[in-house]
Amino acid sequence: MIKKYVIKILSTLSTVIQYSCVTHCALEYVGDFVVCTGPSMEPTIFSNDILFTEHITPRLRTLKRGDIIIAKCPTNPQQHICKRIAAMEGDKVRYGFTTYIVPNGHVWLEGDNNTNSTDSRIYGPVPQGLLKSRVIFKVWPFNEISLLTTTNKYINQD
Repeated sequence: MIKKYVIKILSTLSTVIQYSCVTHCALEYVGDFVVCTGPSMEPTIFSNDILFTEHITPRLRTLKRGDIIIAKCPTNPQQHICKRIAAMEGDKVRYGFTTYIVPNGHVWLEGDNNTNSTDSRIYGPVPQGLLKSRVIFKVWPFNEISLLTTTNKYINQD
């Protein structure tokens, strides 16, 4: 009798562990959900919007100018940022009276809300190794569910 319960408990525990491993791998290597905070990506993304991101594109280094990404903050690696790729390696970026050339292995990130965004205009080009995921679509609020496509609409085209 007790042996039967022990077998049932071990079987259930094994199933839970297997599902936990699959879930962990999916969230770590395929995609996950992110809550975006702050005004830097308005009007595309507002504070407390929930986004679905994928982790494959940054690992393959196939991101494009105009993609919205999640990255580790260059000035505080404990924090993550949500920005748009404004320039890729080798591109020239003009900010004020200065022209920057984005070095190899780096990108230039900017928020869609240029007047209220701390981005590459403050901390310079960002190493591609800090890019964690690409934003695919907005899932919350429900009335704003949408695919977030690549666009150059908010990128300064000087």
